[in-house]
Amino acid sequence: MALPLVLIFIIDLLAIYSLYVIVNISLNLEFGYAGIPNFGKVIPVAVGAFVAGFLPGRLLAIFNGIEMDYIADNVAVVTLTNIWLKNNIGLGFLIFIITIIIAALVGIAVGFLSSYTLVRLKDDYLAVVLLGLGELVRIIGMNYKPIVGGTLGVQMPDPLAWLPGYLRFPIATVGLIVFAILCYIYAEKLVRSPLGRMLRGIRDNEIASNSLGKNIKMDRIKILLIASAMGAIAGALFAFYTGGVIAFAFNRLNWTFWPFVMVLLGGMANNKGVAVGTLIFVTVRKLISFYKSAFQPFIPFDAVWLDLLLLGVVLLLVLVYRPQGLIPEKTTPTVKHKVK
Repeated sequence: MALPLVLIFIIDLLAIYSLYVIVNISLNLEFGYAGIPNFGKVIPVAVGAFVAGFLPGRLLAIFNGIEMDYIADNVAVVTLTNIWLKNNIGLGFLIFIITIIIAALVGIAVGFLSSYTLVRLKDDYLAVVLLGLGELVRIIGMNYKPIVGGTLGVQMPDPLAWLPGYLRFPIATVGLIVFAILCYIYAEKLVRSPLGRMLRGIRDNEIASNSLGKNIKMDRIKILLIASAMGAIAGALFAFYTGGVIAFAFNRLNWTFWPFVMVLLGGMANNKGVAVGTLIFVTVRKLISFYKSAFQPFIPFDAVWLDLLLLGVVLLLVLVYRPQGLIPEKTTPTVKHKVK
């Protein structure tokens, strides 16, 4: 049974939107609330995907006594494990949860390593170093085959292998939406907590916050660890959704520059704005990709460049005409006052 083309478009749109909501909210915590220019956002996302590409397939192969090489015989190993997962739904779900948890923990570890630069560099210097580290992670993934197969990538066992083919992506998309909602709720609670209010104070006036005896470095490290865990979860979810991992897909355009544009479009330090900006940007980009061939007769250049043109145009329009974003930052309420 095949799904209608329009429904496939909507399902894929919601899946990509959910993944970017998680990534963009984590970036908003770092950049919007804490003032950390994390141009290495791709790092935790890539690491989370690498964990998903590395761990569950090997665990299931060991559990099933499959002695083939996971990288060299990847297709055969994944095929055998998927056959087994069709009859072991619970264990497949357990492996999925374990992978997500480990991805988050590895993301925290990577965030901790990144914090070494955070406490020593500021602004442009920090952004450039994180940008370079992000590219380093991608290069390592592409050239060290034991992680995720190098330039060829790897396929992954599918925890939803028991579902009919036409239901696999709709059900997976529902799962992504649930994760996105949970991350949104958590971020909203976090920014209304004492830590969230302190981060705003540090961002707006670091000297004043320091004079009050606040541990600025530790607070920034905390938010970096939290955001890195969220980014790693998004990377692992992306890997499970697509059914494989290939290192060169985790580049700075898709997982650093696009998120920055979406955060700026929606409004920094406003999670609702980030969600709206992400929806607008992902929808427009998806429509361009879907109808790219239809645009070709009307533009004087190859339609393949429309995505990059979109990046530049949106960024310029937002920075010139609406630098605060579509939904500007609002004062976070801490105590509800009753109006008499």
